[in-house]
Amino acid sequence: MRVYVGTYTGPGKAEGIYVFEMDESSGALTPVQTVGGVDNPSFLALHPNGRTLYAVNESGDADGPGVSAFSVDAASGRLEKLNRQPSHGTSPCYVSLDPDGKCVLVANYGNGIVSVYPVQPDGRLGDASCVVQHQGSSTHRRQAGPHAHSIRLDPTGKYVLSCDLGCDRIFVYTLDTRAGKLTPNAIPYAQVSSGAGPRHIAFHPNGRLAFVNNEIDSTVTSFTWDAERGTLHVNDTRSTLPADYAGNNSTAQIAVHPGGSVVYVSNRGHDSIATFGVDPERGKLTPLGHQPTQGKTPRNFNLDPSGAFLYAANQSSNTIVPFRVDPASGHLTPTGHTTEVPAPVCVLF
Repeated sequence: MRVYVGTYTGPGKAEGIYVFEMDESSGALTPVQTVGGVDNPSFLALHPNGRTLYAVNESGDADGPGVSAFSVDAASGRLEKLNRQPSHGTSPCYVSLDPDGKCVLVANYGNGIVSVYPVQPDGRLGDASCVVQHQGSSTHRRQAGPHAHSIRLDPTGKYVLSCDLGCDRIFVYTLDTRAGKLTPNAIPYAQVSSGAGPRHIAFHPNGRLAFVNNEIDSTVTSFTWDAERGTLHVNDTRSTLPADYAGNNSTAQIAVHPGGSVVYVSNRGHDSIATFGVDPERGKLTPLGHQPTQGKTPRNFNLDPSGAFLYAANQSSNTIVPFRVDPASGHLTPTGHTTEVPAPVCVLF
C-alpha cells in the first residue's frame, strides 16, 4: 500500500508531496520519494485507474493558485509532474474526480469558485471547461462571502456536492462529463444552521446517508441522501467536543469507516478524533468518545482502504500518527509509530 502526503510548503516547511509505503500489519510508513518544487499541495486525489495523481496548489507561487497532474509509476509509486492549470480562484483547497476519471473538480476556498477540468488520455489536465461562482453569506465574521471548501461526487456519480463554509450551504449540481459542465440541481442546495460553516462531506457505504463536519461551530450533521432527486434532509446534529471543553476549536476532516458503523471527525484545538456510532437506517449519531491525535492541529486524517488503521496528520507538530481501529467498536489505539513530515495536511492511499 502506498501513501501520498500533501503538505504546506515554504521556508522552514515541507518540500512538496511525500510518498511512503505502508506496512499493512503494523501501520508503519517507510519513505519512498519526496517530490520537491510543488507549491502548497494541500489536497490530493488519485485517478480511478491509479496512474495519475492530482494536487491543488493552494497559495500560488509565480504561476498563481493552480491544480497539478503527476504520473504515477506503477512499480514504485514515484511521481513525475505532467502539467498544471490555473485554479480560476483563490486558495484552492480540494480536488476530486468523477468515478470514470473523465473530469477533475476543484474548490477554491478564497472566493467560492468551483472549476472543472477535462482529463486527457495521458492524465494531463485540459483547460477548465466550467467555472462556477458561488453566491451567499452568513452570520459569522468568516462568512462575509462564499468559501467553497470541498467538492465531490455522490456514490452514484450523478451529482456533485460542494460544501461552502461562507454560505452555510451544500450546493448540489449535476455533471455532464462529456462537456465537463456543472448545472445547478432542481433543488440547488441544502442549508445548515447559521454560523455552522460546512467543510467536508462523507457518504455512508449504503449510499443513503451523508455526513458533514461543520468547521466553525464544531458539529457534525447527519443527512439522508435522496440519490434520485439529489437532495439532503437533516437527521441529526451533534457536537464534536466534550461537554466540558471551553477552548478554541474548529473541525477539519470527516470519514466513515468502510464497515459503516462509525463516523470520525478531527478537532483542531482539542486536537482529537471524535468518534460517533451510526444508526444505518435513521442516520442518528451516538457520541462514543475522543482519541487525542498525539500532536497539534489534525487538519486531515484518513482510513486505509481496509479500515484497519486511521492516520492523523498533525499539521502544527509535523507528524503523522497511525491508530489501529477496532473493527467492532471503532475504538482507536495508538500503534506506537510516528512519521515526521513537515506541515502534513492531506493523507491519500
